[in-house]
Amino acid sequence: MAGLRHTGYLAGIIIVVLLLTATLIPENPLYNINWALLATVIVFAAVLSFFRQFEQQRVNSKLIALVATMASLAAASRIAFSAIVSLQPATFIIMISGYVFGGQVGFMVGAVAALVSNFFLGQGPWTPWQMFCWGMCGVLAHLLSLKQDQFQLVSFTVLAGICGVLYGWVINIWHWAAFVYPLNINTFLAVYASSLPFDLIHAAGNIVFSLLFGGTFYQILRRFKKYI
Repeated sequence: MAGLRHTGYLAGIIIVVLLLTATLIPENPLYNINWALLATVIVFAAVLSFFRQFEQQRVNSKLIALVATMASLAAASRIAFSAIVSLQPATFIIMISGYVFGGQVGFMVGAVAALVSNFFLGQGPWTPWQMFCWGMCGVLAHLLSLKQDQFQLVSFTVLAGICGVLYGWVINIWHWAAFVYPLNINTFLAVYASSLPFDLIHAAGNIVFSLLFGGTFYQILRRFKKYI
């Protein structure tokens, strides 16, 4: 089962890499394909694969309650900070969940948080992308924890900052493919240049939240983990 989970994580990361690579070669022989629709279908399939893996596990009521609680906390924090563009406490909460409880839990917390918060902030074709991006933040935090016996605040904080930029980078793929014409290197660079300040705000917020609350959240969640 662990092997299957790690295969799922690897598949998710490969999808991210392929999507990021595709943004670097916008004009190609498949130029006439509806990239926005195709990419959204791929991302939605990746999200469903993680949900299916979670469903196939032996999940007890305590783990379900944990995912629901952390996802609700992440969603509530996102809504509370929605007035400040790109400042997302949700990312930190999702990442610390994945760091402590594993990539599958981290992904579920991120995906559910995005889905629930969008009932208040607005659902749309961007929702699967947000579910995928925040879910993968939880997965990356889990991968960071694999060779660490204790919580490493510095490495976690650095990864949190990186995830703030990567989140925006992946979301921009959908925005560029869906709303920008023509799809070429100039429009690509323009979209990413206009998004960079917001991505940096997201990254800076992740760093601050990690430094302020990382150790406390880790200790609380570690104690709770003993009873699951």
